[in-house]
Amino acid sequence: MANILMRTADNVMGWVNERAPGLMPFYRKHMTEYYAPKNFNIWYIFGILATVVLVNQIVTGIFLTMHYKPSAAEAFASVEYIMRDVAGGDIIRYMHSTGASLFFVVVYLHMFRGMMYGSYQKPRELVWILGMLIYLVLMAEAFMGYVLPWGQMSFWGAKVIISLFGAIPYIGNALTEWIMGDYLPGDATLNRFFALHVIALPLVLLLLVVLHLGALHEVGSNNPDGVEIKKGPKGNRWSATAPADGVPFHPYYTVKDMFFVGCFLIFGAFILFFAPAFGGWFLEHDNFAEANRLVTPEHIKPVWYYTPYYAMLRVVPHKLSGVIVMFAAIAVLFLLPWLDRAKVKSYRYRGRLSWTMLLLFALSFVWLGKIGAGPGTDPVETWIGRVLTAFYFLFFLTMPVWTKIDKTKPVPDRVTMHD
Repeated sequence: MANILMRTADNVMGWVNERAPGLMPFYRKHMTEYYAPKNFNIWYIFGILATVVLVNQIVTGIFLTMHYKPSAAEAFASVEYIMRDVAGGDIIRYMHSTGASLFFVVVYLHMFRGMMYGSYQKPRELVWILGMLIYLVLMAEAFMGYVLPWGQMSFWGAKVIISLFGAIPYIGNALTEWIMGDYLPGDATLNRFFALHVIALPLVLLLLVVLHLGALHEVGSNNPDGVEIKKGPKGNRWSATAPADGVPFHPYYTVKDMFFVGCFLIFGAFILFFAPAFGGWFLEHDNFAEANRLVTPEHIKPVWYYTPYYAMLRVVPHKLSGVIVMFAAIAVLFLLPWLDRAKVKSYRYRGRLSWTMLLLFALSFVWLGKIGAGPGTDPVETWIGRVLTAFYFLFFLTMPVWTKIDKTKPVPDRVTMHD
């Protein structure tokens, strides 16, 4: 039976190769003949997990669009219809909303791993830039999707965030009205956000993901040691010209990734079936009430993955300055490859100063997220937010100094297998 299946598979592959001869070289280049470092650890699973969540968002989004109506009068009712009357609609809706939050969990960990192991340094600057563009488009995509259910927080969140553009001198008010299509979020806002969320931004996102992976496979993957395996000795059991410290991505890492994908799906299913709102973090309680422009929620706040930047906006007294600080906090991440002057890539071989700064940076980002999720009425918390915001920018502005003066450990000539 096994021989019959193998012969059938070979015949199918032969039939495909005769009609599309370019597919097999492409497959070999990016799978069986793409040699990844053999010392990947658990920090290198977040790329495939992000891909899994992206597929989930696209598939579930397609099903949701079949019943959703982008109208201020019908949007909320259509979501309720999906939840209550469509067979399996509640599961699909929760898969989409939970997937959005898990997407950012995975992306933030993926970015932190890149910072920890110096994956943005030469020759991977373009990989980092494309990854940051993905992050930027993902934030826009998530914001527009958050508005579509047309709950209380959707309406007021859209009003607050879009109104920020009103702080821009001369063109602010006109720009705000142009984005909303009206003086307040309404039908025009929902229609254009729906079009962008369902068609335009997903296409841009998929293009950037392809470019990101293509750029990565051209220069090769980084590893926990920060050692370039292409520059090391050649020859292994698969090829005399391949890096000695590399293994084929397929089947070695595809099999390994499938195990972690299974664990991730179990974790996601637990949230989906037992706590889809996740205590109000994934789905705010105010968003289960229909949008009402005459009733303001007690505390207007964005979803958790925006709260660090929202905290920066809120702790700055001047509106325009707050907007500048918020967008600058994202823009400065693009400059990371040129701010880091360390002699070694991986923090594994850097000194205590670098580790202290990185951990304090991560702590400040999480703490800012907590402040941004709060009511913002505590003056002590506001001052803490200002200190943390100042440290956030000092981390990057002083990076050329502390990365250069920090002591480093000797880097091995070849990759090591310890964690």
